[in-house]
Amino acid sequence: MLYWDHAASTPPYDEVIQTMADVMRKHYGNPSSIHRMGEDAAKLIKRAREVCAASLHVTPSEIILTSGATEGNNLAIKGTALQYASRGKHIVTTRIEHPSVYESCLELEKYGYEVTFLPVDANGRVNPDEFASAVRKDTILVSVMHVNNETGAVQPLAEIGEAVKKANPLAVFHIDGVQGFGKLPVQLKEWKADLYTLSAHKIRGPKGTGVLYKREGITLHPLLSGGKQEAGVRAGTENIPGFVAMAKAMRMAGEQTETFMTEVGALRDELMAWIQKTPCLELNSSPEGAPHIVNVSFPGMKSEVLLHSLEEHGMLVSTKSACSSKIAEPSRVLLAMGRSEASASSAIRISMGLTHSREDLRRLLAALESAVKRLEPLRQEGLN
Repeated sequence: MLYWDHAASTPPYDEVIQTMADVMRKHYGNPSSIHRMGEDAAKLIKRAREVCAASLHVTPSEIILTSGATEGNNLAIKGTALQYASRGKHIVTTRIEHPSVYESCLELEKYGYEVTFLPVDANGRVNPDEFASAVRKDTILVSVMHVNNETGAVQPLAEIGEAVKKANPLAVFHIDGVQGFGKLPVQLKEWKADLYTLSAHKIRGPKGTGVLYKREGITLHPLLSGGKQEAGVRAGTENIPGFVAMAKAMRMAGEQTETFMTEVGALRDELMAWIQKTPCLELNSSPEGAPHIVNVSFPGMKSEVLLHSLEEHGMLVSTKSACSSKIAEPSRVLLAMGRSEASASSAIRISMGLTHSREDLRRLLAALESAVKRLEPLRQEGLN
């Protein structure tokens, strides 16, 4: 079996697995305890925070350790909304955000917040001018993803950040960076980012760990009540082995970014060229997108049928976001990009990493060709 679902989760580095096992075995003290084992555990958390901060070129005090992107995005959005409600209750985001952002905004609407969902173009990009027009005096938060998790579309964050801060300097600018770190350069200062979310298992780290960058001067209302961990922003005993292992994964992924862009990008280009030559397939990803995600539709054939046909050939791909792939609905992201319901209901996502080779891609293309040829008559006859 070849695993082509790196946008959903990645195979951990061997070094990350070893680090996590070693810390679990040797450092099981509670960092809040004042005895020696507690102090040793606290030192590990301190060092992990420093490594995470160095990977993002920020200060350790700006790093909040979380359980992953869903918690990080919820804390960024709801924590901002609750903290700055006295300034206003207007939020700006886009129609193609990850469910943890999109659903958080919908939930806030139930509590009296007004959310503007901006459109995107056919390539899944939002126009920075749209933000300049949408941001108001009562806008307290703008949230946009770096890389779309379904199509790989990359947003012009520098231009967006500039537009947001020019329209309202007090508006908090949050970036969901889950699919960007380790794949593309991250420039938080240049983007004028106030908050930035990251998840370790997307960069070959452990599940259940993540980072929320919180710029110095930004205050978030805690969503969890309890202890004073993470400077009082996130209560709960720290996941020491997970955070230490995540720090190692962040360092390794950050160091390999240029290699990732070059080598994985070459595989993506070859895959996209093959798709464009296949008449019954529609390419939904742009050549200007991220190097690791390719989204393709097979109109007239449900995405699950093509997915399982590829699985029979030993290829594991996905449909839409892993958080919503089991929901039998057309892709909200593709519909927002102007794709037809037939295209949005028949899309699969192929996502790759440095573990893949040219030979792996050759096998994938052969499997795609075989699956498409076998399913094409069923598609034409409407038997799927």
